[in-house]
Amino acid sequence: MNVSIKWPQQQPSKNVAVMEGSMAIARAVRDARPGVIPAYPITPQTHIVEFLAEMAAKGELDAEYIRVDSEFSAASVLFGASAAGVRAYTASASQGLALMTEVIFSLAGSRLPVVLTGCNRQLSSPISLQPDHQDTMLLRDSGIIELYVESSQEAYDTHLQAFKIAEHPNVMLPIIVCVDGYILTHVFEPVGTLTQEQIDAFLPPYQPREYLTPENPITYGAYTDDQTALEVHYMTHQASVRARDVIESVAREYEGLFGLYHGGLIDTYRLDDAEIALVAMGSMVSTLREAVDRLRLRGQRVGLVKIRSYRPFPTQALRDAVADIPAIVVLDKALSRGFQGVLSTDVKAALYNAPHRPLALSMMAGYGGREMTLDTVDEIVARAYKAIEQGGVEDECVFLNLREEILPEGVIA
Repeated sequence: MNVSIKWPQQQPSKNVAVMEGSMAIARAVRDARPGVIPAYPITPQTHIVEFLAEMAAKGELDAEYIRVDSEFSAASVLFGASAAGVRAYTASASQGLALMTEVIFSLAGSRLPVVLTGCNRQLSSPISLQPDHQDTMLLRDSGIIELYVESSQEAYDTHLQAFKIAEHPNVMLPIIVCVDGYILTHVFEPVGTLTQEQIDAFLPPYQPREYLTPENPITYGAYTDDQTALEVHYMTHQASVRARDVIESVAREYEGLFGLYHGGLIDTYRLDDAEIALVAMGSMVSTLREAVDRLRLRGQRVGLVKIRSYRPFPTQALRDAVADIPAIVVLDKALSRGFQGVLSTDVKAALYNAPHRPLALSMMAGYGGREMTLDTVDEIVARAYKAIEQGGVEDECVFLNLREEILPEGVIA
């Protein structure tokens, strides 16, 4: 279903169509012209690789589409293809991403700029198909760049940006674009797509500086010892730090060319005079934008910080955003058991040495696929105002909407 839309006069025209989020991702990947796509299906990622398989069968996708026997194999094919100088892509979720972990560490350590889609889904046990961020956050220390998106449109645009960021000579690291399962992968909504000519102008063919060839033999993943390991990891770390500037510049370049900006490292909403800032990632952000508007109509000065780049972490950008705000609430969809929400630990660490440290509340919201409603946000904000009034935080990790009535006796402290 094609509909017309009026874009800013200086911007190129776009085609807007209602499509599934997975189709939007598949179209972006197709038009990025990868040379190799290894695929192994796992819910809720399956539609992406199915669409790509159909494109390959119809001759619309000029890539080596390889059906592998596991997610570990898919990541291994990524490694081989990228090491040979080819642009490569795959997608996975949940247990599949966990199975890829060993290879993803190797991809980052070998500085191979592949792109993955992580369709967020809960890890076992218990087995579940519901979305949270536990699977992609499992990879946070590997060296992979992690970008989280809030809509199908942002998923489309960010995949195109991801190839450019990964392949930038100052970066050369794998990237995973994190997309909430079902909420985004299976939703149908209008998505504006670019022409192949526009994409080719924005994303030129990959030109590797080093790759496996008999004419110039090199080694990937060589053995190291205590005399060189620190330096190798330091270089990978510095590449991730440099990626902060590249992520910002690519996002602004995309905005200048196509009129769409979803944030660079972060995005903010109605923060100028805020007393409370909600901090979150992924599809939850869209609900929070509506909630902020509703709260503002009631006279409650609440704003929003969307973390778009989880790795590299946007430390300075976050500090600047909340510099004058009394309290923040970090809404987490991943739990570090025995501590608190995973995003909360990073946010608090980033703010610890800042000139101003707001009160920071950590809340599990939308975890395990539990619904995040506007009424839930009302409860969150009420807790934040209470913390400001009391001058402190009562609980380091609040489990919102916990069904205490179904828990065994004695579980609640």
